[in-house]
Amino acid sequence: MDMDMGSMDMGSSTTSSHTGMAMAFFTSTTTPLYSESWAPSTAGQYAGTCIFLIVLAIMLRALFTAKTFLEVRAMKSALKRRYVVVAGERTVAEKAADDSNSMTGILTTNGVQEDVRVVSAPVSYVQPWRFSVDLPRALLLTIATGVGYLLMLAVMTFNVGYFLSVLAGAFIGELALGRFNQGAMGM
Repeated sequence: MDMDMGSMDMGSSTTSSHTGMAMAFFTSTTTPLYSESWAPSTAGQYAGTCIFLIVLAIMLRALFTAKTFLEVRAMKSALKRRYVVVAGERTVAEKAADDSNSMTGILTTNGVQEDVRVVSAPVSYVQPWRFSVDLPRALLLTIATGVGYLLMLAVMTFNVGYFLSVLAGAFIGELALGRFNQGAMGM
């Protein structure tokens, strides 16, 4: 079995499968985005692509803001949840008597005076798994991850216009929506 060793020269093959990928930032108005068919050929198409990236970055911020709203709504719902006393268990009054965080006060309604004990809602910050809460949370995070990766791919083209568009969208998104994410802190 005679093999031609000249055709199997492995050491001289230094070409990369990533030919054409820049390793430094550059300015070009014809850089493809996501596929070869999305390659702007005019300045207007390039501007439209940059505007698309700005909107996509704003959408990423909006998705995280929507996730925060869902988290706050779920926590408020948990705080309003009613609890049932099970036979043989200690009553709420007995638990409240032992709770150092509860306060004693007087409640008056139409001249009737009652001694009451105010207790905090028995809710921890880690809620049990709920289909109505966890499914939308997972869907929003999955979509946000996809959008984030699309933005990352745009930045990885090393096109300065695309990079600045992603940054501009992040800035505008935070400027417009960032204050809504502070609501989770002060529920």
